[in-house]
Amino acid sequence: MPRRHHESHDPFDAGEGNAIGLTRAFSPVEADEYFDGAVPTDPFDSPEPQGGADFADGFADGGLAGSAAFAEDAEAAQAERAPRHAGKHARHAKPAAEPATAPSAFDDPELPLPDAPAPEPIPEYLRKSKRMRRILIGVIVVFVVLLAVGGVLAWQLLQTVQTTASQQAQNVTQEVSAIDGDAAAKDASTATAKKTTVPDLTALLGLTQDEAIERLQHGAQVSSTREVNEEGNPVKQDVRIALTAEPADTRSGTPTVYLGLNEEGRVVQAGYSAATSSLGYGSLSFSDAVRNEHIIEKTLAEAGVQVPDGAVTLPEDKTAYSTYASDGTTLTKEYCSFSGEVDIDGAPHAWSAVLSYDYAMANATGNLADTIRTIYVYVNA
Repeated sequence: MPRRHHESHDPFDAGEGNAIGLTRAFSPVEADEYFDGAVPTDPFDSPEPQGGADFADGFADGGLAGSAAFAEDAEAAQAERAPRHAGKHARHAKPAAEPATAPSAFDDPELPLPDAPAPEPIPEYLRKSKRMRRILIGVIVVFVVLLAVGGVLAWQLLQTVQTTASQQAQNVTQEVSAIDGDAAAKDASTATAKKTTVPDLTALLGLTQDEAIERLQHGAQVSSTREVNEEGNPVKQDVRIALTAEPADTRSGTPTVYLGLNEEGRVVQAGYSAATSSLGYGSLSFSDAVRNEHIIEKTLAEAGVQVPDGAVTLPEDKTAYSTYASDGTTLTKEYCSFSGEVDIDGAPHAWSAVLSYDYAMANATGNLADTIRTIYVYVNA
């Protein structure tokens, strides 16, 4: 274990070059570089007083007073002694002065407080960055507000469009219902109820005029007669009989029976005419009445002439049964005749029919309901 070096403070220790030896210690006191002439303050370091007799005499003469003075001097010296410095020159060092304490504004209220440090200036790029952030925040807020306003306006527009569409749909429905109601009201007499019955024309063949009128009934009255003088024509007289008991049509008049009498006054031809509306047919187009409703076949069947459906056909060319005004576009009349043969009670009979649509009044009023629709059917013996 290494030995710790203990620095000796003994003035008689000759360990270093600066220490004094025994010879020099007992040599007379003289000025040297180690002594500055100051009186030592340590009573243990003070030199012995010169002349023992004088010291003794003084001690003896002074008595207790001398002892007290010496004690006061020693205490004064002890009080004034500066702290010793460590090291080999400690005994010759000057007393160290206590560090001066700077007065404080907190200890003395009369002293001014120190000024606060001035704030550091904000760099220009930080100012620009802060300004840009404010601008961006403002733009974002404005954008959000505009977006919200746009959403509200879009929602209101959608609601308005839906409401308008619903109202338009309701109006269209009401208009269609009104149009249908008007059409139904105008053609109520023609579209629904059948007001008259076609007489059995085959039952009139071979009868005289009076017998035929009695057989017809329904208020049958002769309205007109006409002599016929045609070579090869068995009919010599035409008799028109009005069924006055049947409801009359405002456009085509009363249902009528046509009798063709031969030279003997017997019926060899019987015919019937009435408004299609009186027979229960509505405002049908000419082609629909013939092709779809089979108005000719049904009317002949009521008259006692059984013609199969589809036996009556219209020409493919519409102009074959249509008549136009001078302008070439205004339709004034549709008229088509049909004919054929059928066996009645084992005997062949010829039949004929005519369907006529007169648009003269309808063109004048602009209302198709004013069209005069009339059907004629005939059967020959």
